Amino acid sequence: MTEPQLVARDLRRSFRIGSRRIEVLRGISMEVTQGEAVFLCGASGAGKTTLLYTLAGLERPESGTVEFEGRRLYTGSASSQAELRNRKMGFVFQGYFLLPELTALENVMLPGLIGGNGKRAVGEASLSDVGLAERMHHLPAELSGGEQQRVAIARALTNDPDIIFADEPTGNLDSKTGDVIIDLLLDLARSRKKTLLVVTHDSRLAELGDRQLRMVDGVLQ
Repeated sequence: MTEPQLVARDLRRSFRIGSRRIEVLRGISMEVTQGEAVFLCGASGAGKTTLLYTLAGLERPESGTVEFEGRRLYTGSASSQAELRNRKMGFVFQGYFLLPELTALENVMLPGLIGGNGKRAVGEASLSDVGLAERMHHLPAELSGGEQQRVAIARALTNDPDIIFADEPTGNLDSKTGDVIIDLLLDLARSRKKTLLVVTHDSRLAELGDRQLRMVDGVLQ
């Protein structure tokens, strides 16, 4: 039997608001298989984004463990953890997070440059794969919201990661454009045999994945 690619055990995380302590992750355990498209859905405030960031090595849990491809996250130096994320993980966020002074191509090449492997041809190919071959020299302000998210997807793919984490990737888009973006993400992940973990509040979109996990009050149902 194939070993799971991503394994979380008893994740717990809380935040303090004034005198109150809010439990956001309440003992979550889960496994994700390589090549699987998993959608985390639930109402706003259910803890979806916190769980995604914890699984991706971006937010350390108070207790519990995360293993990715047999390696324990949140161990080792900060630089070794950053290198792992840069080489093995791709990220797509609701707010795009494109640098406004860089062209689409330059934004896409950034992860490769950080990893010492910023090849122009790879960035161009990634933008072509998301349908932006004619827009690669445009600045983010010259692109629509849907086009900016396509650039963000191309950037996530440029280092050929093993897994893509997407946090509300359609949150700033109208429903028609959002549908196109989710279809694009799924098509690219499946054609390249990438694992895809997506947070969404839209249960309709979540049904498009291989598996749907629903979060309610910090637990999976």
